[in-house]
Amino acid sequence: MAVLDETVSTDPAYYLDLDDTWCAHNYHPLPVVVATAEGASVTDVTGKKYLDMLSGYSALNFGHRHPDLIAATIEQLGRVTLTSRAFHHDQLGLFCAELAALTNTEMVLPMNSGAEAVESAIKVARKWAYQVKGVPENRAQIITAGGNFHGRTISIVSFSDDDVATAGYGPYTPGFLSVKYGDAEALAAAITPDTAAILLEPIQGEAGVVVPPAGYLAEVRRLCTENNVLFIADEIQSGLGRTGKTLALDHEGVTADLYTLGKALGGGILPVSAVVGRRDVLGVLKPGTHGSTFGGNPLSAAVGRAVIKLLSTGEMQARATELGEHLHTKLNALIGHGVAEVRGRGLWAGVQLSPGERTGRQISEALAERGILIKETHESTLRFAPALVITREEIDYAVDSLASVL
Repeated sequence: MAVLDETVSTDPAYYLDLDDTWCAHNYHPLPVVVATAEGASVTDVTGKKYLDMLSGYSALNFGHRHPDLIAATIEQLGRVTLTSRAFHHDQLGLFCAELAALTNTEMVLPMNSGAEAVESAIKVARKWAYQVKGVPENRAQIITAGGNFHGRTISIVSFSDDDVATAGYGPYTPGFLSVKYGDAEALAAAITPDTAAILLEPIQGEAGVVVPPAGYLAEVRRLCTENNVLFIADEIQSGLGRTGKTLALDHEGVTADLYTLGKALGGGILPVSAVVGRRDVLGVLKPGTHGSTFGGNPLSAAVGRAVIKLLSTGEMQARATELGEHLHTKLNALIGHGVAEVRGRGLWAGVQLSPGERTGRQISEALAERGILIKETHESTLRFAPALVITREEIDYAVDSLASVL
């Protein structure tokens, strides 16, 4: 057994070597070793401070260690953390009722990770198709979109077109059909009597913060209603204030039958996710048909309730709207100066680098040297997703640093 130095090292190489030796290499992180964090910033083991412009892929919408969330966590830690769903506890019903009110839905299925929420929504949609719609057993089909990212479980990668995420994991789960994102005609043509649901991200995150054409999501809603098909909106990255609304679909005046939520629902403290939606759809679940040891546990529910309270005032959504406009104005000024396109909404942006420029990885590394943490996707896109508590001055510093690097 390895004997480790128990003293706290200030040498990043010590931790990088440990990670490289003992951790499975399923990520390629920047060589920054975070030791402490607060608000929109983190500090590494050497004492260098960085502005975090990724915020845990939107899991840290309210910043690192938000005092309200930390207080709720500590308070609940002193009471009870886990009962399993074998018993009731005093936080679960409150969490579900408050989350349903926040999202204007009727019922909540609490889970843990975002991928679990998506898997759960898929299971619910299939059971609904068989029990309610009358689709013949084992023939239910779910339509997804090209360029999607919903997680990395076997069923989810079965409808991914990302070779890195899918290669070597077959055989894949059947029952999925993918069409071009943003193409309503292709979607309409794919619907059959066996179609149970359409699963989409209102804004595609991993694809590079891709916003669909105007009217597309409304047409998805119309097609689902017309064909008795469920609309499942994956709002795990786009939801809970990120785009300036509680849900990204709110910008379109569109409602889904089911939403998957996660990431920010746990406040950057715990993995908390949920499927929320219509009572008659989630109502197909009966005792024993689906479950989770940790889903809806007292600690997660208490943290989730504190997150809901932060969002219930609308202040966070307003910040995302106002500061998002400033972020996009600043980024759009870089088009033609190393940037080909800027996409997104609210405090969420995909910056497409001009052809021939350095890769997104190289730009990310150069920004890290200047104290800005950001991460690339698909080699040529940088994703900006700062905490909603970021300041205007911090946004200026981050974008000005990008301009200097470019």
